[in-house]
Formats: sequence, structure tokens, C-alpha cells
Amino acid sequence: MELLELLRQETVRAQEDFDLPDFLAAKIFTIIDQPHRYEQRAEEIRALIEQVRLYDTYGQTGYIGMGVNNVILEGTLKRLLTDPQE
Repeated sequence: MELLELLRQETVRAQEDFDLPDFLAAKIFTIIDQPHRYEQRAEEIRALIEQVRLYDTYGQTGYIGMGVNNVILEGTLKRLLTDPQE
């Protein structure tokens, strides 16, 4: 699934450039490492990729901020990890 490869690339970039915490990256890599469980969830994976791209360690999600903070990203990951489609 090429979306998962893109997710991997964006996750590594977010770790290196934007201090994406290891515990969040580990959850993302759990999804990446189980492609069969996420084949039917392309739209959700695309949304996750966009959130990872917009990740902002300091949570610039306020009035004008367009970033995604830990709380937002964790919510998405929780939904994906607790309700995988097989």
C-alpha cells in the first residue's frame, strides 16, 4: 500500500524536523506494519498523513494556527488502532 509508505516518510520527517514524540511514532509504525488491517481505510490513512504533515510539537492550533498537536493526533491514532478492519 503506497499510502503507508508515504505515512512512513512523513512520520520520519516529523520526528526529525518537528520533534514528533517517539510514543506517537511507535503507534503510527504499528499501523504501517499491519497493512492488511488498513487496506479498506485509505481515507483515514490519508487524513492521518495530513495530520502528521501538520504536526506541531508546540500545538500551534489556536486562532490562526493550522498545526496538529499531540491530543489531535492521539485521537486519530486511537480510532485507527482500536477499530481496525480486517
